[in-house]
Amino acid sequence: MNSTVPAYFQLMRLDKPIGTLLLLWPTLWGLLLTGAPTFLLFIKFTFGVFLMRAAGCVINDFADRKLDCHVERTKTRPLASGKVNAKQALLLFLFLIFLSIILLLTLPPLTWLFACFAFLTTLIYPFMKRFTHLPQVILGIAFSWGIPMAYAAAIGSHPLTCWLLCIANICWTIGYDTQYAMVDRNDDLKIGIKSTAILFAQYDKLVIGILQCFTLFLLVFIAIYNHLPLLFYIGLVFVAALFTYQQILIANRQRERCFKAFRNNNYVGLTLFIGLLFSSF
Repeated sequence: MNSTVPAYFQLMRLDKPIGTLLLLWPTLWGLLLTGAPTFLLFIKFTFGVFLMRAAGCVINDFADRKLDCHVERTKTRPLASGKVNAKQALLLFLFLIFLSIILLLTLPPLTWLFACFAFLTTLIYPFMKRFTHLPQVILGIAFSWGIPMAYAAAIGSHPLTCWLLCIANICWTIGYDTQYAMVDRNDDLKIGIKSTAILFAQYDKLVIGILQCFTLFLLVFIAIYNHLPLLFYIGLVFVAALFTYQQILIANRQRERCFKAFRNNNYVGLTLFIGLLFSSF
């Protein structure tokens, strides 16, 4: 059992927290924009994000366990390499979901409804790449449920800002996950996996740029609508610079640079969080 503990950690991506952070940032944005966040809500949602992201990674690797061994980047994952078997992975998934439910019960009932949708998208996302070139859209939706959940928990309603932030986050997620998919595009083409990187083909950089611009446009509208201070707009300028840097990184579609561009989005999320945090004072 002890020998499988490191493999469980890898299965939950505890050694690679970038995905957890990309899910956490928009959830925290939502909490801050409600105008009524509490420290306890920050703790609960942070822990909830950790649990659901870990569960999502486990079920994703379970679904892809026979495919990951054919992809250079994923062939050493615990299920693909045999360090963990399918039964162990499912038991871990159920345990993480159980903990998530216990945490969810401490939140208002309205939050439970959105949690159900979040759970459904977590379940279906890993299988979408077999049927559609738009799994990144499903991921964008999955990574946005934390926003209405935050509003439900903090103020019990969902004003226009909530939904605009969801749309902005979906656009941002599709953009950065397309960068991620560009890393695996050649392997995915060989084994028949679908993605927006394959769908957009030679227009991948252009579409990512359009998505990034639309994300910025919506964030500017949110700032104006909510009368956010100048500090937040300065943060948006920095975000625009980060998006420009990412375009430079993916210019030649090199695997390592595309992955670096994807990881750079953590700074986008952090910048917006800092801007909203200081704007709330």
